[in-house]
Amino acid sequence: MLTVGISGASGLIGTALTQALRDRGDRVIVLVRRPAAGPDERSWDPAKEIFDAGLAGVHTVVNLAGAGVGDTRWNTEHRAAILTSRVRATRTIVAAIEASDEPIALVNGSAVGAYGDRGEEVLTEGSPRGVGFLAEVVRAWEDAAAPLVEAGRPVSFARTGLVMTQRGGALAPLLRATRLGAGGPLGSGKQYWPIISLRDEVAALMHLIDHPEITGPVNLVGVEPPRQREVAAELGRLVHRPSVLPAPGFALRLVVGEFAGEILASQRVLPERLLATGFEHRDASVDEVLAAALAG
Repeated sequence: MLTVGISGASGLIGTALTQALRDRGDRVIVLVRRPAAGPDERSWDPAKEIFDAGLAGVHTVVNLAGAGVGDTRWNTEHRAAILTSRVRATRTIVAAIEASDEPIALVNGSAVGAYGDRGEEVLTEGSPRGVGFLAEVVRAWEDAAAPLVEAGRPVSFARTGLVMTQRGGALAPLLRATRLGAGGPLGSGKQYWPIISLRDEVAALMHLIDHPEITGPVNLVGVEPPRQREVAAELGRLVHRPSVLPAPGFALRLVVGEFAGEILASQRVLPERLLATGFEHRDASVDEVLAAALAG
């Protein structure tokens, strides 16, 4: 039995990961921003970089804390929150691990936003970082764990793609539009979407927890990213609605603002290190990923 500390445990991925770990018999310590209500909670304040409770008895910390990226229109204040919430949370956990004499591993949240908009280019963990706001966020986010990396501690960076679930993320608004008969391609529809099912995302995080020897960036994405128009077409087929009317880029920008640039970005990201370390996806094709999302 492992003892795993999780920040961001109330989020979409964190909730599913917490349940999966407990289901297999592990103990989960949830980091909360209020007084701890029991032995399986520890209080912290990442905004002030305070974590007096510490990490005694914890084998691995999974850091998923951070302000939502796509759940509100971006403005100067929210852009700052996206960046600072991730950096401060990571620095707070890094300091707690440094203060511990125990060999605690860190699975730090990250994102395929590291690569930026790269068109047709095949992207692996060895590819250089890209440019753009989210690429800079990921750079600062990962760099906040540098003290542990430099000290030789086990640190992996879970560069997560687009997690497909009807409960949130990139799929929820597309699903609503599709059910209304307006779920066609976004922009040109030619952009690659690095999708992954929620259950494969959780399984991949558990793979990193179970294998602390896997360090550095790890792409948490599906086997082969589809083009966005394939996602739209398959979703329409599954919910028995037409999905041919495209949504122009300018219309997306009117609706969601600056975040539209990320929706329209092309990221042909492959899970090279996941596959090389023995991970097997349950949902390998676009139809399997979307069917799993709709079933959940």
